[in-house]
Amino acid sequence: MLVLLPPSEGKATAVRGRPLALDRLSLPALTGARAAVLDELVRLCEDSRDDEDGGKAAEVLGLTPGLRGEIAKNAALRSAPTLPAADLYTGVLYDALGLATLDTAALRRARRSVLVFSGLWGALRLADRVPSYRCSMGVRLPGAGALATYWRPHLDAVLPDAAGSGLVLDLRSSAYAAAWKPPAALARRTATVRVLQVTVVDGVEKRSVVSHFNKATKGTLLRSLLAAGATPKTPTALAGVLRDLGFEVEQPGGGGQLDVLLR
Repeated sequence: MLVLLPPSEGKATAVRGRPLALDRLSLPALTGARAAVLDELVRLCEDSRDDEDGGKAAEVLGLTPGLRGEIAKNAALRSAPTLPAADLYTGVLYDALGLATLDTAALRRARRSVLVFSGLWGALRLADRVPSYRCSMGVRLPGAGALATYWRPHLDAVLPDAAGSGLVLDLRSSAYAAAWKPPAALARRTATVRVLQVTVVDGVEKRSVVSHFNKATKGTLLRSLLAAGATPKTPTALAGVLRDLGFEVEQPGGGGQLDVLLR
């Protein structure tokens, strides 16, 4: 099983550790593309670092005044200490996933199966060591352009092989899903998850997507799958496994979309 995750805006910062080594990251076919984005991001932030208002970098990265410190952080990416991606991301999904508290076998499964998408790195394995950074997939760099568009052909070239013959569980947000769409043959064994909050108003059931519960539920769902050692081969089999694990799941139309209901 290959699991696709979004990153989080919240990130830990390493106090010490070796600097970035692009040639040691997984998916080595992405090295050239990673280097190009890294060079442009660092140059942009170096040129804006001393501007009182953050200059061009603040505009391109969409930084509010309180986040201008991210410009200096990006400018120092080549020499900054690194940490594994498993320890880097600290948002709601990753808090619920709780990688640090998985048992040894479940953590091994996570390292083997999880890919984290990134505007700067394309995609990372959990063991890949990178510095804390600020560059979402929604960024449009002056040279590379829109990063979701930039990464698409590079990811097209490597991810089908990474997926192998198993199920693909796509838990990405829309911004990161735009960077890679599974080709037709792979799409048939790709499952996407939508989390719906169910409420009853005047006797009528209503369903809505709620961002916080969406992220937390996806993290909990993945943790449960990893802990159970489940390896479903199809979206339908995945739905059955999730029901066995206590989730309320619907499969509209019997296809690859699974709706997880929270009551």
